[in-house]
Amino acid sequence: MAGVIVLRTRQNVTVGNLTATRPPQPWTAPTASDPVSATLCLPGSKSMTARALVLSALASGPSTLAGPLRARDTELMAAGLRALGAHMSISDDERWLVRPHPLVGPAHVDVGLAGTVMRFVPPVAGLADGRITFDGDPQARIRPLGPLIGALRSLGVRVDTPATGSLPMTVLGAGRVAGGEVVIDASASSQLVSGLLLAAPRFDRGVVVRHVGPPVPSAPHLRMTVQMLRAAGAAVDDGTPDVWVVEPGPLTGRGWEIEPDLSGAVPFFAAALVTGGEVTLQGWPRGSAQPVEQLRALLQRMGGEVTLSTAGLTVRGTGAVHGLDADLSDVSELTPALTALAMLADSPSVFTGIGHIRGHETDRLTALAREFAALGADITESPDGLEIRPRPLRGGVFETYHDHRMAHAAAVAGLAVPGIELSDVACTSKTMPEFPALWSAMVTGKS
Repeated sequence: MAGVIVLRTRQNVTVGNLTATRPPQPWTAPTASDPVSATLCLPGSKSMTARALVLSALASGPSTLAGPLRARDTELMAAGLRALGAHMSISDDERWLVRPHPLVGPAHVDVGLAGTVMRFVPPVAGLADGRITFDGDPQARIRPLGPLIGALRSLGVRVDTPATGSLPMTVLGAGRVAGGEVVIDASASSQLVSGLLLAAPRFDRGVVVRHVGPPVPSAPHLRMTVQMLRAAGAAVDDGTPDVWVVEPGPLTGRGWEIEPDLSGAVPFFAAALVTGGEVTLQGWPRGSAQPVEQLRALLQRMGGEVTLSTAGLTVRGTGAVHGLDADLSDVSELTPALTALAMLADSPSVFTGIGHIRGHETDRLTALAREFAALGADITESPDGLEIRPRPLRGGVFETYHDHRMAHAAAVAGLAVPGIELSDVACTSKTMPEFPALWSAMVTGKS
């Protein structure tokens, strides 16, 4: 079965400051009767798009983003920065234009359920002159934010929050941030550090961030932050473990070439393993800021063949899926899709280093264990991970908890298990509004 999937059209889903226009309804994940064969042309990385928007809003001149991701999270980021005064032209799906402008309040920032918005924009709001309020979806109010609030206060930013140290939050911007040294426990999310670093060149004294606590997860995302800061002209020293130094100075407006979204491609790569097929992600660069080597190693251990050529990044299934023991702390976003793969493997799997994903869009460890157990899985959660012992699964309703990665996990399992119904596939609009159509086209071979 052959097919080409090109991600250029939009489905009838409203993103940005609004939720999906259609009500949630069960969506039956299609089951594959043949090996999939697909070529993906995906939009840009969510992580790179978010960072480029912040750096562009703080730069001394205009910037462009080529190939950005248009999805709820990134449109919320653009809307939040626009509310603070930056000029955003994002009508062209292929090229966004950002013109910096003095940051002012009063303003309100809707964070939705986006960790990047709730952690990257408050440090920027400290640089604004005026009152900036933040709130979002109900689940956003329990996502980890306290360490960032404490860090901002120690750097001289006035922040008002409930006693819980969470959203809703008000930043009383004074038009400048003193900056200096701050100690933070960022073991809940690397975004707590990235948010401080991205705004730090505009602080009077820059910043020295010292992490104290368990290891910071998702280290590749921190490396991406540092790389992009340097590309914008910032002086950054990350040579000492758990210490990041950003010097004060101007950021340069520039053209950003956004890489295809690796995390968005992972469910499709998993489909190649499940069905013994082949999936190629077009436009993949030779050098990447995303954790492609970690993904390559994991997929190969699970039975895939991964190659990089002029055609793109290709994953082939070999007809078998193997279990594995793996520390996923650097690539925790992959956990739901890899868990679904592990359910269909020929041997058990143990995933560790992912206790922090309990604070993502939902408690992903509990949610994965609960929903797959309801389908007959033998799965056990630990404080820091999951243990999976494969056995036959049955169909049933799979609750997504408004979490796009949970929807991806259910779709992967549905390739081999008939009758898996996702409670709300529209939640995939958070990072890929076209996911249901693309997934169905890949499985059926009808674009």
